[in-house]
Amino acid sequence: MSKHYFDPRLKIFALNSNKPLAEKIAKAVGVKLGKSSVSQFSDGEIQINIEESIRGSHVYLIQSTSSPVNDNLMELLIMIDALKRASAKTINVVMPYYGYARQDRKARSREPITAKLVANMLETAGVTRMLTLDLHAVQIQGFFDIPVDHLMAAPLLADYFIDHGYVGDDVVVVSPDHGGVTRARKLAESLKAPIAIIDKRRPKANVAEVMNIIGEVKGKKCILIDDMIDTAGTITLAANALKEAGAIEVYASCTHPVLSGPALQRIEDSAIEKLVVTDSINLSQERKIAKIDEVSVAGLIGDAIKRIHENKPVSPLFESKKRRTK
Repeated sequence: MSKHYFDPRLKIFALNSNKPLAEKIAKAVGVKLGKSSVSQFSDGEIQINIEESIRGSHVYLIQSTSSPVNDNLMELLIMIDALKRASAKTINVVMPYYGYARQDRKARSREPITAKLVANMLETAGVTRMLTLDLHAVQIQGFFDIPVDHLMAAPLLADYFIDHGYVGDDVVVVSPDHGGVTRARKLAESLKAPIAIIDKRRPKANVAEVMNIIGEVKGKKCILIDDMIDTAGTITLAANALKEAGAIEVYASCTHPVLSGPALQRIEDSAIEKLVVTDSINLSQERKIAKIDEVSVAGLIGDAIKRIHENKPVSPLFESKKRRTK
């Protein structure tokens, strides 16, 4: 149990997207969650009340913009406005999962860049700082003109696999596409394992076709890693392809378990033995199928909040705890 944090000006508030994670973060920091209420008018408009003084406080507001993404985003914007008008000294948004991040560039004519639009909305509302986890594209940090602390879950996932004995040359870390190679290499370094890459093409959104496997996977225990799993089409096709290529066991891991539509059934039916996810998105109990193991990011985010508040570097949090030097 954490001791009460010494600075009463540090306050943590939570909205509705992931209350269980917010409670764990507050406990890790050593404070109680701030008192606020979120309700709706009969027409669906959101009403927020902050039920304690926050004048001169450094507020950390926890909200993932996961499904229902528009409701959660609007809740967040309204709360930021309420905090600003209540004279909070700083408003630090802790967004474990940044919604709308997949539209980070114009891939076709006349497309919006929603990741930038969301950044604009947050800044205009009055955010002082952003703390987020495994952005879909790291360049989204540059969409903000305020400080953005970008944490990575790979060290936590590495600790899970190290604890379960998945280290060394009989393990291969696999990126399901070329864009995830940096993430895969980070995990592979912690596990002292080589990497492989799935070369695929995507004919249309949420549809993936596996093409080739670059790297040696025959007779190996393969660990797929991605930032998010949405409909699970990519990850299950990749897992089945690895099994067909001679992998003896296939595990998958991701930071953000979006798991929409047919995802859970696809995972159940696939060659994946275990899917290791974080609690950046709240999974209801009925969605935590036997194949899913959950690792909490509460300690990581709690450490980051304390370091930011004390003006200490967050860079030590980029290493696995098994390798980290204090």
